[in-house]
Amino acid sequence: MARAQFHDNADPVAPAAEIRPLLARNAARAERDRRLPQENIDALEAANLFKLMTPRRWNGYGAPLATALNAHAELAKECASTAWVTMIIGACLWLASLLPDPGQEEIFESLADLRISGVISATIKGRRVAGGIRVSGKNGFASGCLHSSWALLCFAVEDAVQNVVDQVIGFAPMSEIEIEDTWFVAGMRGTGSNTLVAKDLFIPDHRIFPLMSALEGAPPRTKHALEISDRWSIAPALPLILLSPVLGAAKALLEATVEGSRKRAISYTTYSRQADSAVVQHQMAEAALKIDSASLHWMRAAGDIDGAAAVGKSLDYLTRARIRGECGYAARLVREAVDALMSVGGGSAFAEAASIQRMWRDISIASRHGMISAGPDLEMYGRALLGVEGNIAPLI
Repeated sequence: MARAQFHDNADPVAPAAEIRPLLARNAARAERDRRLPQENIDALEAANLFKLMTPRRWNGYGAPLATALNAHAELAKECASTAWVTMIIGACLWLASLLPDPGQEEIFESLADLRISGVISATIKGRRVAGGIRVSGKNGFASGCLHSSWALLCFAVEDAVQNVVDQVIGFAPMSEIEIEDTWFVAGMRGTGSNTLVAKDLFIPDHRIFPLMSALEGAPPRTKHALEISDRWSIAPALPLILLSPVLGAAKALLEATVEGSRKRAISYTTYSRQADSAVVQHQMAEAALKIDSASLHWMRAAGDIDGAAAVGKSLDYLTRARIRGECGYAARLVREAVDALMSVGGGSAFAEAASIQRMWRDISIASRHGMISAGPDLEMYGRALLGVEGNIAPLI
């Protein structure tokens, strides 16, 4: 399959929509095999959809963040696992494009079908040595690792007496990493989100991204002309990206439930169509509005990040904290909506042959990711809103 050619007005949502029938056919297989079928990977590569957030200098779409998020959501309408893997690999490629020049050049010139899997959770320990950092430990939940050629590792840098002095991310060829088969879950089964294991692995300085200083607005300097993705605010963008598959799957579940309500009766009542019931009408309206509300928060936040990047400004702390709060709040709204929709669907909605039960399980798992967990996210925003000193996480 020929690789897509890009121009200034390339719309990635259109090719994402074109491969939806393929994803629908393979969704059950992805879940059964606990990894994406190679056919899915090939279709995503052909449309360059792994590079939705990659700048044009490295053959990416160079699209606004809002556009990339909508393309990820489009994929999720048929297979949330495929959308999630595409989104994670895309985010890792974006972070790699922020490395110092030698790191960018080594990674993006390494392979034609470049894919990076990783986790932004500092569960690995590292220590500085001449020319880089040596790391050992495990990063769990590495979505897409079975399809990737590079790994993004997040680790805490310790000094000689094991005090944590920094938190960074580093990139290593997947050939230098071990993968533990640990992904046995109720939903998002096709993501293959296994555990990456590093054993005294050396990562050179040019492949290390100083996460904490970048969060404070000081990413590595590069010789390449800056593009919009180079200026996105990292801390609010990361959780916002995670919402894309959740919202795409929720919209598809809503559409399927609306269609089903025109055909199904309500058992033990005189209603021959659910759609004629005032109770169902109320439930459907409320669920639809919750999904719409989540989408409005999602797109407003993306617009804020894109808008600031376009004029070369950093988002203020309160706005960043608000976006983090919006992410958790939106995830909770979606979960509430899909739970209500499954109740409308009734017992038949949970049959193994019904695709909406897979959507429901996928949304239930994905929306509980730590970065979009409503409790902590709302606390972060509340503390910032009220001017309470300090906060409960550095990633804001």
